[in-house]
Amino acid sequence: MISNFVEELTWRGMIHTVMPGAEQHLMEGMKSAYVGFDPTADSLHIGNLVPIMLLAHYQRCGHKPVALVGGATGMIGDPSGKSSERNLLDEKTLRHNQDAIKAQLAHFLDFESNADNAAVLVNNYDWMKEFSFLEFIRDVGKHITVNYMMAKDSVKNRISSDDSDGMSFTEFTYQLVQGYDFLHLYRDNNCSMQMGGSDQWGNITTGTELIRRIASGKGYAITCPLITKSDGSKFGKSEGGNVWLDANRTSPYKFYQYWLNSSDEDAEKYIKIFTFLNEDDINALITEHNAAPHLRVLQKRLAEEITTMVHSKSDLENAIKASNILFGKSTSEDLKALNEQTFLDVFEGVPQTEINESEILEGVDIIAALAEKGGFLKSNSEARRALKENSISVNKEKVKEDYKITKADLINNKFVLLQRGKKNYFVLTVK
Repeated sequence: MISNFVEELTWRGMIHTVMPGAEQHLMEGMKSAYVGFDPTADSLHIGNLVPIMLLAHYQRCGHKPVALVGGATGMIGDPSGKSSERNLLDEKTLRHNQDAIKAQLAHFLDFESNADNAAVLVNNYDWMKEFSFLEFIRDVGKHITVNYMMAKDSVKNRISSDDSDGMSFTEFTYQLVQGYDFLHLYRDNNCSMQMGGSDQWGNITTGTELIRRIASGKGYAITCPLITKSDGSKFGKSEGGNVWLDANRTSPYKFYQYWLNSSDEDAEKYIKIFTFLNEDDINALITEHNAAPHLRVLQKRLAEEITTMVHSKSDLENAIKASNILFGKSTSEDLKALNEQTFLDVFEGVPQTEINESEILEGVDIIAALAEKGGFLKSNSEARRALKENSISVNKEKVKEDYKITKADLINNKFVLLQRGKKNYFVLTVK
């Protein structure tokens, strides 16, 4: 059953340009379309989520998605929006990255079923590695003029920029290599559509031109807008850099927090792009959110949906528990359930000091832990005063003057969380 893919993308705000005839072409029956992914790391990041969602919606509309890992093009570097070339990868690294990327894509795409529209993953290195330079310029290069290539925005912008290094011949040929990918997939995989961000339009249309000139066929293109944040900062970046899909690079807690901290304006846009919720459900959420913005209904649902998709339901539950440790009621058991990375993420920026393991084994007097050994409070008298006021907690539980910190208090056998009042935290780290 084919449903209208272009219509689905349109209400979600995911259409920038549709080549004439593309919508009608897709309504004729199941068609294959591809999107390219850069394999220079063993994880995708949230900047890749828009093209991933394009393929996911494509498959849900009854069509066949092709995920292309750009092993060959990744060695060259796409000049679009870039000012420098990439490093070459060896084949072993490339294959490792490819496997890691496929595992991440499998959270969104069905690769395993016997359905006609099951997703496939290809690597352009497999067909480019045996292609000699002479064969390429004879069989491909002669069909595209330099004038045609120079007219592309991605080329014009680099050549006319203030960058004194200019643009290498390697980068200049990028659009030919990507164009050839489309031709190859058109001939070998019956792939008639390429999709990507709006900055890829020039490269994609080079592919449709090669299909027309060499294969006497017809290729189509759909691009989506580049995602921007309402405050003008770059989407997909946090203070620590890229927000990755790999839990070892960006913890599920930090991932969840990124979406939870979206502005109202961004959350309304993102929930359409990055979830599979239908139009009625999203409109109901927007109405509910607008009635009580302080409850952050949109942000919470967005963060829940996307964290579950990229990671898992249990990762989401742990991320919510971790969030509640700072902002809600929680117990020492909740703290001890955190893994080390999540604990460090939650209490990032909180003052810390080291304490010897031998001291913990003997038991550390709470006053000493607060003052002379830890330095959380300025003096023993201040520590006693705070304890009398019942404002001191160890691992979220109130303690008295006679309390001793022991091995039983350790979180991950390494940390003890001290707290004064609601918002003042301090971490003792065992060395």
